[in-house]
Amino acid sequence: MRRTTAAALALAATTALGLTLTGCDAAQEKAGDVFSSATAAVASAAEEKMNEVRDGVNAGGDVEAGPTSTDGDRTVAEITATNPKDTAADYTIMVNFRDAEGKFLDSVVLNIGGVEPGASKSGTARSNRTLTGATTAEISQALRH
Repeated sequence: MRRTTAAALALAATTALGLTLTGCDAAQEKAGDVFSSATAAVASAAEEKMNEVRDGVNAGGDVEAGPTSTDGDRTVAEITATNPKDTAADYTIMVNFRDAEGKFLDSVVLNIGGVEPGASKSGTARSNRTLTGATTAEISQALRH
């Protein structure tokens, strides 16, 4: 009787452990899906902001992203716009943050206004949420207007 009870307990424990691990995997998968959806929504919102700019011209060559660092719980990067034109200009810049493997993490839109002709001006791109691990900032799109 003891062997049967011990075997039944062992089987029950193994089954419970299997269900717990399966539940954990399902929870991780669901969390990953939610994270992916939220990340896609942030990217979409950034693209919408860029689409609101009227009379903007592609200015990717005018803008550079510096290295990332942390400011409190957010990742930041200094973005510099250099105006090659002969009149003052405003810049609207979409900055993507990526992890060490190049995976998209976040996207923000930064405005740098009143950049004088032949001059440079900087602004800080600040992530929408806490990013972990090594990150880089890249200019996804830049418009001069």
